[in-house]
This record gives sequence, C-alpha cells and structure tokens, in this order.
Amino acid sequence: MNPTNPETPAPGLTVDGTGLLCVALLLRLRKEINDAKPGTVVRVITTDPAAPLDLPAWCHMTGHHYLGPVPDLAGREVYALQLTANAHHTKPDAPWHRSTP
Repeated sequence: MNPTNPETPAPGLTVDGTGLLCVALLLRLRKEINDAKPGTVVRVITTDPAAPLDLPAWCHMTGHHYLGPVPDLAGREVYALQLTANAHHTKPDAPWHRSTP
C-alpha cells in the first residue's frame, strides 16, 4: 500500500462506498462524478479490501489521476483521485468497460 499522502488537496466531492465491493463501488463512483468538473478532487470512503488495487487501475483505464490513500480522522479507508477533462467514460452498468462515443 502507498504511504498516506497528507498533501492531497481538499476534496470537492466525497463518495461513501462503505459496504460496497468492486463493481458496486465503481458504479456509485461513476454515477456521483458524472456532473463533477475536471480538477475536482474526489475522496472515496470504502471498506472494499480490493480498493487499493481497483481504484488505481480504474483511474488508469479512465484517465483520472489516482492520488492514493489519504488520512481520515475516523480511521476509515479513504482514497483520493482527481478528475481530468479528457477522461474516458465507462458504460453505465459496466465500470470496467469504456463506452464508445
């Protein structure tokens, strides 16, 4: 796991994925960032043990910037990403598949 990054900018959006596993977590994330502006920092709260692998992989596939784990006063697993202007969209029901224009 990457070291926690206290230098991560303040979030513009927080997605609570507590209790959700991989696909459901990414579906919620996809839905909640849909109208967010490029440059928005998103914090994702998760209990999914695969999140440290899935979130960076999803960011790599879509073109968003994965910022890594961030501190959380409540002791939860929290990760950050920053939305990009030229990101690839994914299918509404399949977050691991890019949608075609």
